[in-house]
Amino acid sequence: MIYQNIQFELQDGVARITLNRPDKLNSFTADMHAELADALSRVEQQSGLRVLVLTGNGRGFCAGQDLSERQMSAGDAPVDLGATIEKFYAPLVRRLRALAAPVVVGVNGVAAGAGANLALAGDIVIARRSASFIQPFCRLGLLPDTGGTFFLPRLVGPARAMGLALLGDKLPAEQAAQWGLIWECVADEDFEARLDELARHFAQAPTKGLAYAKKAIYASDAHSLDQQLDMERDLMRELGASQDYREGVDAFLAKRAPVFKGM
Repeated sequence: MIYQNIQFELQDGVARITLNRPDKLNSFTADMHAELADALSRVEQQSGLRVLVLTGNGRGFCAGQDLSERQMSAGDAPVDLGATIEKFYAPLVRRLRALAAPVVVGVNGVAAGAGANLALAGDIVIARRSASFIQPFCRLGLLPDTGGTFFLPRLVGPARAMGLALLGDKLPAEQAAQWGLIWECVADEDFEARLDELARHFAQAPTKGLAYAKKAIYASDAHSLDQQLDMERDLMRELGASQDYREGVDAFLAKRAPVFKGM
């Protein structure tokens, strides 16, 4: 597939997807969804993947759905928004969360609607200080989709989640970091360097261990303490037999930097 709405790079285990409709604040169209799905298939099939970096071009990360694709005239049948979610947005979130390698999201500008919640599907989210997060669904008579009703209360608590959803106010990146919505707010001039630094870090990290950490943390919402302790036992049993664990111990005892293979 030739990409016109995204940019895709894959080198040395680092995959980078850049949303690329800057004149439309990288808002989603059916074509962009198709390209993103294709790129994710390539990422999922990459055996040596160490990290996926997702960001946007221009002054916006993603403004959510391009509403020009949903323009209705008098007498038109209602748009089935549930079908859109089922076909595009829900699979996108599920695939990002299921990816074994870390997903680093760099919010380079405004993240609104589905774009804001797409960002929250990442494992590590950083944002430029000038960026912001907006849940504008309430202005259209809708609710936060793309996982918004799941991510928001878990990240910032029900009171703040309710305020964001019902008021639709802009949340500056610095406040988003203070609330725990994202990992880090970065000065605009340092943003690209920090994103590259995180990509390099994960490219040299013990990928299997990170994948199991993701799996356990995301499973904890549905588990009792006993279930979580059992899961930790089972996953640690597997990791104890990994090459990276052996390398980590050897490097620690030899007082040298480890060379992890992701296995």
